[in-house]
Formats: sequence, C-alpha cells, structure tokens
Amino acid sequence: MSGSGGGSATSVNSAPPAQEEGMTWWYRWLCRLSGVLGAISCAISGLFSCITIHPLNIAAGVWMITNAFVLLLCEAPFCCPFIEFANTVAAKVDQLRSWQKAVFYCGMAVVPIVISLTLTTLLGNAVAFATGVLYGLAALGKKGDAISYARIQQQKQQADEEKLAETLEGEL
Repeated sequence: MSGSGGGSATSVNSAPPAQEEGMTWWYRWLCRLSGVLGAISCAISGLFSCITIHPLNIAAGVWMITNAFVLLLCEAPFCCPFIEFANTVAAKVDQLRSWQKAVFYCGMAVVPIVISLTLTTLLGNAVAFATGVLYGLAALGKKGDAISYARIQQQKQQADEEKLAETLEGEL
C-alpha cells in the first residue's frame, strides 16, 4: 500500500506548477477562494431547490449539490478529510491547464440552469461560474504593454523589409 502512495507523490511533483502559466500566488488563492465560496453557494441553493415537488427542480438541486462536492474536492481537499482519494483528485486537477479548469467549472455551473431556469439555480451557480471565468482569465494571460507590442511590430516590419529587399535584388 505504501509503495503505491509513493509513486503518486513523484508523479505529482513532476507536474508543471501553475506558476509557469503566469498565475501569481494571490490570483491562485483568489481562484481557490472563489471555488470554495461557489461550492458553499451551490450546496445551499441545491438544498433549497430540492425542497419542491417539481422533478426538474429536484434534478437541478441534486446536480448543484454534486457540483458543490466536486468544487470542494478539487479546490479545497482539506475540507474532505474523510475521503481517501481527495488529495489524489486535487493533485490531478492541479495538473490541468487553466483553460481546462475554466471549461470544466463553467460547464458544471451551466447544467443546472439548463435543467431548471429558476432564480435559485441562477444565484446558486453564479459564484461557481465566476470561478470558471477567473480560471479562463488566467488562461488568457496578462495584457501586454504598448512598448513591447510596438517593439514586436517594428521587428516584423524590419523582417518584411529585408525579405522585400532580397526579392528585389534576386530579380535584378
């Protein structure tokens, strides 16, 4: 048993950290905090959605409670100490790129709204969807400054002029 745990620890350490994607430490914690708050809002709204006689509202509520569990499992595995595989799942999710997390979290948040469009599902999934949006913005990266953009454009223009000069010399 201990041998399999050691193998997973080495695979986790070989994963590229989120720092390579350009996420700062505070933005990473903001995304995690947003995920935890999204899980809490999904769980509370999911419970309220389940207290009804409409089957679609119950289905949306169950999905929202499942979303809350998945968000907590992925973003804050320390909240699930009774689940043995929580740290393994969190390590695998940390290996995903930001855009993959964004698609996953936004997709999870949209499904209950499609099942039952009510105010409870909209408000309950808003923070979970915002978590996906934050990860999506992280995937886009920082906005470049005007100086570096002008430098790149100047280099491209010089390269184009050199190619044009070479083709003109080749024709003569």
